[in-house]
Amino acid sequence: MGEVVNLRQARKARDRKVRAVQADANRALHGRTKAERLADAAERQRIAQTLDGAKRED
Repeated sequence: MGEVVNLRQARKARDRKVRAVQADANRALHGRTKAERLADAAERQRIAQTLDGAKRED
């Protein structure tokens, strides 16, 4: 005789797996962490300040 399966638990497990796959796809699509975004913004600001500081007055 086969194994008894709780359909409610099986359905929830299936739904969790689907959500996990979708979450992985979203991470790959939008993939940068907040720390990475902040580091890039700080780098852009530092470069802009360096360029502004090197400008010559007319």
